[in-house]
Amino acid sequence: MRRTWGYRQKEWNIMGMRGVRGAITVEKNEKAAIWQAAKAMMQELIERNELAPEDIGAVIFSMTEDLTAAFPTAGVRQLPGFDLVPLFDARQCAIEGSLEKCIRVLVLADTGKAQRDIHHIYMGKAVALRPDIR
Repeated sequence: MRRTWGYRQKEWNIMGMRGVRGAITVEKNEKAAIWQAAKAMMQELIERNELAPEDIGAVIFSMTEDLTAAFPTAGVRQLPGFDLVPLFDARQCAIEGSLEKCIRVLVLADTGKAQRDIHHIYMGKAVALRPDIR
């Protein structure tokens, strides 16, 4: 943990790096669908966790092998404030019987929230990945 000045709160906060997970599925392997899904997931994730782009150290996306039409980072890069956030794309491991057409994300962000107060975001058919999180 480190002590930082939270410009949004205008006070000193104890901040720590937290990992925030999420996943979403798309119906079609199309650029517009991939971009829209990635942006929707990120917007929900930053809203529910009260994050701003400047709080984010890095974002790592992975996609299942059946999604080849676009990089999710290219869609997220269109969101306000994400021009300087490090974004990275990767291929999800191909596991027999795993969820198809799925985009996953790991956001590393500075926050004053405790681990138990982090909201992981699972949307579409991806809610089946973590039934313990609602």
